[in-house]
Amino acid sequence: MTQSPAMQSPFPRDPAWLDREYNNRARVPEHPAYFERWARDSKQVRERGGALIDLRYGHGPAEQLDVFPAQGGAGGAAPVLFFIHGGYWRALDKSDHSFLAPLFQRLGVCVVMPNYALCPATTVPGITLQMAQALAWTHRHIAVHGGDPSRITVAGHSAGGQLAAMMLACRWPQVGADLPAALVRNALSVSGLFDLEPLRLAPSLQSSLKLTPDQVRKASPARLPSPGLRQGRGELVAVVGGQESGEYHRQNHLIREAWGRDVVRVCEELPGRDHFSALDALVEPGHRLHQLARGLLGV
Repeated sequence: MTQSPAMQSPFPRDPAWLDREYNNRARVPEHPAYFERWARDSKQVRERGGALIDLRYGHGPAEQLDVFPAQGGAGGAAPVLFFIHGGYWRALDKSDHSFLAPLFQRLGVCVVMPNYALCPATTVPGITLQMAQALAWTHRHIAVHGGDPSRITVAGHSAGGQLAAMMLACRWPQVGADLPAALVRNALSVSGLFDLEPLRLAPSLQSSLKLTPDQVRKASPARLPSPGLRQGRGELVAVVGGQESGEYHRQNHLIREAWGRDVVRVCEELPGRDHFSALDALVEPGHRLHQLARGLLGV
């Protein structure tokens, strides 16, 4: 495959510099407070009941997901928000992100949150295949829980942003003969990673991700052909926090360069947001990011 123009723009390959650019926890010293609040609020959401927790979408490690049905009785017609957590494919859990569900439930959205096995026990391409299986399960079973299988929006944060883009580009009939080509209606990436080559060269990440050049090629959305606006498949919205590193900003623009403005119609910065507060904006009703998500979901 011919390399896209986006791939021809070099980035500094100094390992120490790459570690600084991609170490979000070091860039945001108060990150433990985010994690503690997310976990606390998420526990309260699950304790209120009403969600279906740890449903199996496969038989492998961590192949479970949570379903938060829409409120208001959508009668099987609720749009579906399939949210994939971040953590550099090596940390965090779906249970840390339940706090995102209630606002969307009140808007009449069915929320699905999958787990996946973590590196180094698995690989980034392995996680990508797990998410494809989780989405296949969602398409086949979500109507039982009030969701509309023809209205699936995938969203993800950080590593989850890479996975969301991969799901938009997925060739679904190859995953299952019963799956439509446009299984994913559209996607939202918050602080996503679209070229994994710099992560392969960052020692602090490579020690656990163990990326190979072949894995970089297979799991980098910006190195794959654009999914295009065909067969009902929609757009990718790509946003990044205004206070994030230059590399995260480059990554965000890279996917538009690779896939084109017709697919990546929105490619924006969130002013004043760091890597973690960018995710918080998803559930702030007056924030631009929340409004973008509602636009994708049609609510």
